[in-house]
Amino acid sequence: MSATDRHDTDRREHADRYGDAVARYFEAWNAREPEALAKAVAAAWAVDGTYTDPLADVRGHEQLGAVVSAAHAAFPGFVFRLTGAVDGHHDTARFSWELVSEVDGSAPVAGFDVITLDGEDRITSVLGFLDRVPTAD
Repeated sequence: MSATDRHDTDRREHADRYGDAVARYFEAWNAREPEALAKAVAAAWAVDGTYTDPLADVRGHEQLGAVVSAAHAAFPGFVFRLTGAVDGHHDTARFSWELVSEVDGSAPVAGFDVITLDGEDRITSVLGFLDRVPTAD
């Protein structure tokens, strides 16, 4: 195998690592039932994982689950969806997302997250940025 082939293989393996972690992240954000949510949060985040955005700063599975539940309470009938590609290097990845209505496809909220992974590819930290939020009328 040439050096170029090894590099391409390494890039695909890393892309799968980041993509898989982000897929688990969205499974957690889209889980609605308490048991499914707890299971998805545990699969996505390390035990002491953190989530920080302009509206929240939490640590641990219980607080992470509470933030997800609060998002569903504020936006019933909406799901989080990846927009674009996941980009990563070392133990860090970034991606964009939007919150989409299952009824009409509108997406009033969108953002950009940066995650850090541990050796088991669980999230140790999320730094979230809100690019689009609804305004109060």
